[in-house]
Amino acid sequence: MQTPIDPDVADEAPTGEIVTPYDEQHFVTYLRLLDAEKVGADWHEVARIILHRDAADEAERSYRCWKSHLDRAQWLSKIGYRTILTQAAGKRRNR
Repeated sequence: MQTPIDPDVADEAPTGEIVTPYDEQHFVTYLRLLDAEKVGADWHEVARIILHRDAADEAERSYRCWKSHLDRAQWLSKIGYRTILTQAAGKRRNR
């Protein structure tokens, strides 16, 4: 399965301790969010460019979308990556 480069996103990212199919489809999105956060990009611009949300028209909805996806990206980069590696190792063994 190929990871999409610029997929549409849900209003809120998944939560919990499991890496979901949604997460897998949005790995690039999460990386872009982490990069934007690192350089201090304005969340309004990030929401528009990466998440396809118009913060001028729907500020609260756009902010929640941005925040939940950034939180998920941070979780994946600090904790969830272990699950990704475990899942990948299991797939290799099953070949």
